[in-house]
Amino acid sequence: MKLKLDKALSLVAVGVIGVLQGANAASIYEIKNLDEIYSQTDGAELIGTLQGTRSGYGMAINANNDSLGVAKGKKYLSVSEDDDGVIDIEDGIAPEERVVLSINTPIKANNFTFTAQDNDPSKPWLPTFDSVNGTTDPGLTDPDVPATINSVDVYFFGINDTGVKVGSMTSKELTEPYTGSTADQEFWYYREFEERGFVKNADGTETALVPPLTEYIKDDETPAVNVGGYSVAAKVNADGLVVGYVGTELSKNAKERIDGCITSDTYPLDVCVQTLQFPYNQYGNSYINYQVRGYVWQLTADGTGVESENQLPLGLTPSSDSTFIYTAQGLGVNTAGIVVGRSHVYRRGNKDKLAYDAAYWTKNDTTGEYDYHWIDMIDDRYQSIAYDINDNGILVGSYKQYLQGYERDKFFYFDTKGTADLVTPFDFSSSAGISDLSSKPKDINNKGQVVGYIETTHDKEKPRPKAGFLFDKETDDFRNLNQLLTCESKGFEKVDDKWIRKTVEVADGSGKTLTYNADLVIVEANGINEEGVIVGTVSVRKPQYKFDSNGNLVIGDNGLPIFEVNGYGDPLTSYLPRSVVLQTNGDEATDEWLAANNCVDNNEEPDDYERKGAASFAWLFALPLLWFRRRYSNT
Repeated sequence: MKLKLDKALSLVAVGVIGVLQGANAASIYEIKNLDEIYSQTDGAELIGTLQGTRSGYGMAINANNDSLGVAKGKKYLSVSEDDDGVIDIEDGIAPEERVVLSINTPIKANNFTFTAQDNDPSKPWLPTFDSVNGTTDPGLTDPDVPATINSVDVYFFGINDTGVKVGSMTSKELTEPYTGSTADQEFWYYREFEERGFVKNADGTETALVPPLTEYIKDDETPAVNVGGYSVAAKVNADGLVVGYVGTELSKNAKERIDGCITSDTYPLDVCVQTLQFPYNQYGNSYINYQVRGYVWQLTADGTGVESENQLPLGLTPSSDSTFIYTAQGLGVNTAGIVVGRSHVYRRGNKDKLAYDAAYWTKNDTTGEYDYHWIDMIDDRYQSIAYDINDNGILVGSYKQYLQGYERDKFFYFDTKGTADLVTPFDFSSSAGISDLSSKPKDINNKGQVVGYIETTHDKEKPRPKAGFLFDKETDDFRNLNQLLTCESKGFEKVDDKWIRKTVEVADGSGKTLTYNADLVIVEANGINEEGVIVGTVSVRKPQYKFDSNGNLVIGDNGLPIFEVNGYGDPLTSYLPRSVVLQTNGDEATDEWLAANNCVDNNEEPDDYERKGAASFAWLFALPLLWFRRRYSNT
């Protein structure tokens, strides 16, 4: 069932939503990369992120089952001030190393890139560190060896079938001799740029995607000031066409702030500019903002350089005296070179209806330039975005609208080759109409299979947990991926013909063996290939180690860390995000299969949730702030 959105929505009471409604039998999936997720062996690999990092996220996958991931959060690994060793704490909820970006201290990175392959010679889908711009493996960082300490933050966003990867990065740390009054400080620390797109081909050759503006020129008498510029590469197609977005002009306020650096003698000029560049909040905002436009780069045949580049037209023509920041982004591309994303636009040419809306761009065969196409939105949907497009011209995106009194995101699809309006699936409900569950798609394959995430509860006043979804456009079948997993992949095991949650045993520093129940929840799906292999993020239940007030692990007499426990002596647990790979196992979710694999618990807490003490589900209510960092400002 689906609803064409050429008419305003008329929501009905949704009631209780069935998770497995629909007449079509979906394929059953199993998690392929979590064999050792609960291992307590010292030094054991924790599959799903890089050694030395706290969180892992699956970002993209190609036809060859080569996937990309991002690891975030360097772990605080110290055991004690008097201990030279570092204990392996992969299986505990380790505190994240506090990374403070400052011109007064060396710059530490906190975002790292990895690949994972089905045919990995060591182990299938093992996250393998993939260096960009000279970054070093976070698991090999030695605080006494400066060369092992990263100052470059990197993100992977897309990969094509020939192994060309794209993303964004910062520059390496640079220094200036210190001129202030603080004792023992030798240098100022800064970067040449804070966000720059890059390409890395299958042979490892890296190409920086330099934006059209990297310098600020105040006037003819004042030397140019390096500001680094702004560019992001989001996707790349089979022909090496890279899509993303760039900064084309500095905002009025940014110019005034840089003017202040030019006239000030408080810091060296480059250092002063850096004080404006560091992000000041969780969204990556800085005080230097740009006019942002969608952009495409055509790579050379070998992927080692840029053959040509084009700026995508904005969805409107700003007035010559406008100081407003107008933005457009290219976020997806298909084999035919159709680009999707979003742009500011005056809806239906009305300058009183400025919106930031989903769009697509096609190349004009006559002029060689790109033509902009707006995706029509009714006024109640005040903002929208397109994330991806398949080779059949079907794009997927989401719009914002107030539903039952609350702002929600709703997943839609749209046929760029047809004349029909955009379509919003009925998600979990086959007959009750559009629900108020927020949902966003992230990828679509040529079979019309879409993956993304959706909220799973209807609480109005509380944060809503999220789950990865799989939608089949051809059958209108919308599924919570957690309900398509094998029982083993959800943390169950079969005992006496009955599925029960697997008990995990952990060795404690007190000499006891503690237990808790396994639990795995797919919270987002970011990529799907033509064979239906899915990559995304799983939330994994883990025990919590005890740390002292200085952030050091509390170690028992036997040399093992001590776990936090409740009044019953059971370990307290929390959840960590890990990159996940899902593959079909040949079964289908028929009534017979479900009867034989009756372990569905609708993502509720395990039976021992209260008895075994607190288990933090905070991760289920939020998604990683990774997906295309944006800068928001009107000036």
